[in-house]
Amino acid sequence: MQSDRIKLLLIISNDSIMKPPYDITTKILKSIASISEKIGIVNANYLSKPSPQLGKQNRIKTIHSSLQIEGNSLTEEQITALIEDKRVVGPQKDILEVLNAIKVYERLGGFKFSSEKSFLAAHKILMNELMDSAGNYRNKGVGIVKGTKIEHIAPPYKNVPYLMKDLFNYLKDPNELTLIKSCVFHYEMEFIHPFLDGNGRMGRLWQTIILTQEYPVFEFLPFETLISQTQKNYYHALAKSDKTGKSTHFIEYMLNVIDLSLNDLLNYNNRILKDLDRLEYFIKLGLNEFSRKDYMNIFKDLSSATASRDLKKGLELNMFYARGDKNKTKYILK
Repeated sequence: MQSDRIKLLLIISNDSIMKPPYDITTKILKSIASISEKIGIVNANYLSKPSPQLGKQNRIKTIHSSLQIEGNSLTEEQITALIEDKRVVGPQKDILEVLNAIKVYERLGGFKFSSEKSFLAAHKILMNELMDSAGNYRNKGVGIVKGTKIEHIAPPYKNVPYLMKDLFNYLKDPNELTLIKSCVFHYEMEFIHPFLDGNGRMGRLWQTIILTQEYPVFEFLPFETLISQTQKNYYHALAKSDKTGKSTHFIEYMLNVIDLSLNDLLNYNNRILKDLDRLEYFIKLGLNEFSRKDYMNIFKDLSSATASRDLKKGLELNMFYARGDKNKTKYILK
């Protein structure tokens, strides 16, 4: 099956974009419907850009989970310390992996999802000083061994540039759903295994970048945490897709992970941070001076009591100051 799969991946068409094989199943359709509904709620509630507190917390979770899958031993607390430029005691390799990941995720918006050049640049940052060939495709054959069993033999290294070129052409297909496209790329990249090291973390990173192009919420959505918690299922989905020669099983797995992550985000925001997100969204509108009525004109479903609580929170957080009294109060941005 794998040799047939490699032959299929090497078919290059000058007339159309090569579409990697997968089936649309009922499970996939249900996941897409559920994700789309949740993204609608995220956008309606101005949560596509989380508050700095939640954004930082989720970025730490993302880095921790993605590297933990690869065997990194640093805790979330240690990663937080490194982000804050504090000294951390731990294995030098693990510290370097985290520092590199921090640099990559800080530059997330600068990578172009359909650019192979961007992809290689991200790998160079992510694997800097961890391997000699960071930012370059492998120049030898590789296989993935679990215990004493060979789980996967990657395509010959000479084929990697052509396979990756086709995969990036596929990302430019305007007729393909971004949600599907991100999962297919993740699986196909893992199958090709283009690097000597760093393939897993690059697959997860690039799926985030693909999703973020259309849905900004994914920049800070730590679905890697759920992958880390269901690691056995993650590798099982990869293996099952390898066996069938299609990414269908992996798409089903990843869409479910994304759906659950969105659910966690909505539950968390509804419970704690909704007022902060509203305030930050409003401040970005650039009104130097505003009233409670102006605030409620933006958030039309908000009660006057909730609007007052929001504005009181903004004052406490020093986001703006107040002038005047009661209904005549004006709020001025600092």
